[in-house]
Amino acid sequence: LPLDMDGVPYVSQLPVKPGEYFDYRFRVPDAGSYWYHPHVASSEELGRGLVGPLIVEEREPTGFAHEAVLNLKNWHVDEEGAFLPFSIPREAARNGTLGRLSTINGVHRATIDLPAGQIVRVRILNLDNTATYRLNFRGDAEMRLYALDGNPIEPRAFGKDYWMGPGMRVCLAVKMPPAGEEIAIRDGSVRLGTLRSVPAEAAASDWPPALPANPIAEPDLANAEKLNFNFEWVGEVSDTTEGKPPSLWQINGIAWDITDKTCADRPIAKMQLGKSYVLELKNMTQYQHPIHLHGMSFKVIASNRRKIIPYFTDTFLLGKNERAQVALVADNPGIWMFHCHVIDHMETGLMAAIEVA
Repeated sequence: LPLDMDGVPYVSQLPVKPGEYFDYRFRVPDAGSYWYHPHVASSEELGRGLVGPLIVEEREPTGFAHEAVLNLKNWHVDEEGAFLPFSIPREAARNGTLGRLSTINGVHRATIDLPAGQIVRVRILNLDNTATYRLNFRGDAEMRLYALDGNPIEPRAFGKDYWMGPGMRVCLAVKMPPAGEEIAIRDGSVRLGTLRSVPAEAAASDWPPALPANPIAEPDLANAEKLNFNFEWVGEVSDTTEGKPPSLWQINGIAWDITDKTCADRPIAKMQLGKSYVLELKNMTQYQHPIHLHGMSFKVIASNRRKIIPYFTDTFLLGKNERAQVALVADNPGIWMFHCHVIDHMETGLMAAIEVA
């Protein structure tokens, strides 16, 4: 996106006030599974449901005749449906404030009917404020990964499970079993919903080829400049300034203040337009952080905790005490937000601005 279509208040535009409107107009060069949400009063506005998928289809047919979009979200509600607090400081200082009701497309333990014997494209998006899902499936079905966070990969077996932090997306090809059989969609051992095979008239389909790559510049690793980012816990839970959230997290010793409209005037890093960079992401905490960059995709190239098959993404789930390297070409001018997508981590300090000029 160009900067003026990025929707960050007091950085790329002014907030849209009640009764006002703003038209977003932009071209979409990158096909894939994306989503939209506000950056104003994020905990409450996302918590109340102001989120949704934004699907950009490929220019040419992909070979998938059937598709389903599954939006994962949990809700901060009590037994009668009334909203509970979206962010509690003691929870924001840990994993984040979790909701109590898990849904797929707004339905608790939803059942999604898909044609038996067909290979179906299943897009799964984590639209939650806080929850990281250990996505896995139980049932007799073969499935392959085709894209991560909107960017195609070389198709490969799904494996045992996949950890999805807030803001992350996966695109699967699922070979549906015979009619009447079911595949449980799970978060760890907890059932979130069901894919149910229903009779289909068409003959069984073949595995489609890899999805076409998006036009993302390949970073020049040999000549890339290295930048370090340390994600740290501060824990000043006692800060109860009126109207101001506590300062709990920081990047490179600096905590973002969502009540300060000038924070973006002091970017944590400056990049030269067109130059390659390697970002060293170091999680110095005991909690996972889905690290998200606006405006540009980056290539995950290494981790000290797991084997990495390099891939492009805009969000990387940085595990506790993990150190990872990602690379990018700074090819989109502007001041871009760089933050954890656990919303109450972001709102209590774990955000910064990066300038490309």
